[in-house]
Amino acid sequence: MAAPSEAPLANNGAASSTTSQAYLEGNKVKETKALISELCRQFYQLGWVSGTGGSISIKAHDDSIPKPHQLVVMSPSGVQKERIMEEDMCILSPDGCVLCEPLVKPWPHKPPKCSDCAPVFMKAYEMRNASAVIHSHGLESCIVAMINPSSKEFRITHMEMIKGIQGHGYYDELVVPIIENTAHERELTESFAEAAECYHYLFDAAIKLHQLGLDCSTPSHGPIHSPNGVMGSHRNAEVSAKGGILSLNNGIEPSRRCIVLDIEGTTTPITFVTDVLFPYARDSVGKHLELTYDTAETQDDIKLLRAQVEEDLENGVVGASPIPSDGEKEEVMAALVANVEAMIKADRKITALKQLQGHIWQNGFQNNELEAVVFDDVPEALKKWHSLGIKIYIYSSSSRLAQRLLFGNTNYGDLRKYLCGFFDTSVGNKKERKSYIEITECLGVNSPAEILFVTDVYQEATAAKAAGLEVIIAVRPGNGPLPDNHGFRTIKSFKIF
Repeated sequence: MAAPSEAPLANNGAASSTTSQAYLEGNKVKETKALISELCRQFYQLGWVSGTGGSISIKAHDDSIPKPHQLVVMSPSGVQKERIMEEDMCILSPDGCVLCEPLVKPWPHKPPKCSDCAPVFMKAYEMRNASAVIHSHGLESCIVAMINPSSKEFRITHMEMIKGIQGHGYYDELVVPIIENTAHERELTESFAEAAECYHYLFDAAIKLHQLGLDCSTPSHGPIHSPNGVMGSHRNAEVSAKGGILSLNNGIEPSRRCIVLDIEGTTTPITFVTDVLFPYARDSVGKHLELTYDTAETQDDIKLLRAQVEEDLENGVVGASPIPSDGEKEEVMAALVANVEAMIKADRKITALKQLQGHIWQNGFQNNELEAVVFDDVPEALKKWHSLGIKIYIYSSSSRLAQRLLFGNTNYGDLRKYLCGFFDTSVGNKKERKSYIEITECLGVNSPAEILFVTDVYQEATAAKAAGLEVIIAVRPGNGPLPDNHGFRTIKSFKIF
């Protein structure tokens, strides 16, 4: 096998006038080959992507070469990802000619070849000057199989991971272009280019839209509204940040803001949680475990509880008692009930307890035994903020499942249509600064100051403020007293926003 620098030029391509032999055989190309090889192994080992490797291409970046003229290193087709070596890579010129392809390996190795998707990848580089392209084989055929061929797109909502697209959330609409399948992947090039042009906002139009006074953070990309309701450019919008409304201050501050709300004592009376939800969960533990013991969901809950109890026993937590590992079902259930009751009594904010409670409450809501209560001012405020394009999230010690159940079954109906996402203790303790840093990173804002956090708990307010968030404390009936000179703005109703 020839060394990478000795690999021959392909018969169907030659180095362009802007591609020197030194660049072709230099360290930048070698480093890119090594990077792709390592990525393929990592993707396989992590279980993310299996199969053969015709799916990754990266430009060999060299500061001395203009980006449009940089070479593209592409992983081969026909070689399993975990077995791809540096010398298996193809090298393509910016115009798509194969300059260097791997040598044929002796039997039983399958001969590496350039991916049939190469023209599609190169079109992506040509259109957007991209640095890397990762292709998922079969995506286009899946879409075509599921969607009416007469349509040119399909739209989906309620996708939690859409939050990975900055400015979008759970209830936002994701538009996916449909590309008609072909016999060969290389024949998708033109239809791919057409779709990419039609949905160019997925690349760089968000910036251009904002420059034109359009709010790119909303699915409809509607005009940015000024506080008096007049449509206009971002240079004219000025609204109070503390009020939780879009604020630009003559174009200096970003247009998109988020509001993160606590539940207990903020959107919902403490009495509903303490007098309804907690007692219902406590009184239903035994019945719930008996009815669902053998389900995968409950077995997962038990696994989490076991791990938590073992940790509690090691740390000498009061109320923790051993759970038999090989005892009878009745013994295990009795030990679980005793531990859960102790956790509830101590008001533990731990994931194992909250997950089980969430599943118990789910049954309660489904059986119409529970109906959540929110303060009278909450629905109108959520509707108002949502209409202004503000992203609204919930952060509670209750599980995300429990949060969805609560806001989906309130005395004012289903309020989830106004919410973009839910955070629970899996991001961290609510009284710790790092939890709010994690939320900030998840929301994709430019600055934590773009997020307004509303809570009734002083320690949570302090932690959020330390992370850079704007903070307001809700003073509701039944809430505990605040320290003197606490230094936070307080509100008694969302109506003042």
